[in-house]
Amino acid sequence: MDLFSPIKIGDYTLKNRIFMAPMTRCRSVDNNIPNDLMATYYGQRASAGLIITEATQISTLGIGYPCTPGIHTKEQVQGWKKITQIVHEKGSRIFLQLWHVGRISHSAYHKGKLPLAPSAIKPSGEIYTYEGMKEFETPKALGVEEIKEIVKEYAKGAKNAIEAGFDGVEIHGANGYLIDQFLRDGTNKREDEYGSNIQNRSRFLFEIIEAVTKEVEADKVGLRLSPSGTFNDMSDSNPQEHFKYVCEKLNDYNLAYLHIVDALEGDIRHGANVVELSILREAYKGILIVNGGYTKDRGNKTIQNNLADAVAFAALYISNPNLPEAFKNNKKLREADPSTFYTQDEKGYTDYPV
Repeated sequence: MDLFSPIKIGDYTLKNRIFMAPMTRCRSVDNNIPNDLMATYYGQRASAGLIITEATQISTLGIGYPCTPGIHTKEQVQGWKKITQIVHEKGSRIFLQLWHVGRISHSAYHKGKLPLAPSAIKPSGEIYTYEGMKEFETPKALGVEEIKEIVKEYAKGAKNAIEAGFDGVEIHGANGYLIDQFLRDGTNKREDEYGSNIQNRSRFLFEIIEAVTKEVEADKVGLRLSPSGTFNDMSDSNPQEHFKYVCEKLNDYNLAYLHIVDALEGDIRHGANVVELSILREAYKGILIVNGGYTKDRGNKTIQNNLADAVAFAALYISNPNLPEAFKNNKKLREADPSTFYTQDEKGYTDYPV
């Protein structure tokens, strides 16, 4: 087996193991509604065995970046329908990534309301808003009833995604956003049923999984985690024990897949407590996807060594829309232009040669 081998995920047989990773691109300019430009972008990349969309807000309070798409209004659902249709016409499958940023936001996005988090702990650094760069704020610690409402919003987002024509959903539990904030003891200092130990800090995640899988068949639901991640000022005292527990408990749910973000250079530079992929592979018995600076050769070796079943590529898919063909023919890969990652037009988005 290698990157070009088909793979079965739930009821779907995917044409290859080269997946498109979720990437924020900030092109939903009008009321966070997906648009025709985004349909072109995703359609160009339908060579992927599976496309996982950019992170998509489940509510207005889940917003933390400008011009990012949502899945909580009728207009947003309609906008996504154009995208799922073109991807299906071109022979690929597409999952929508469900997102709530938690504390990685600002009151400027929420008419003066503070961002939400498990605990009132301010992230270090600044955040970009429509009014320019602003220092992060100390978030509001969620009450138990508010937590229950957010769980319902994840379920509604999943239901809306299926209405929009998606083949499934991925729950975004990585990269320092709300679910990750509950999981890590660096950001979760609660002493109630949602904090104080590994089981309680994982409760929010598993309540979301249970709610989402009541709306969408479990084998159409994926989960993304970043056990070694330090992005967005994240830390944990014992991530190996914690994420091993999470992976073992995930086996009860028959999910489509688990998507792991490997430790990146930046994580290691920022003192990451690295959780080895082999530990997670041993703990989780289902389909495992990996992401994080992979090349064709590294991806093939990872699959052949049975450390993962598929590889999700990010920046390479921005500048090489037909990445599987480029890999297969050993073509020189184009480099993406970071200055266009979060702009609002076609430059660096849909103008790379297909």
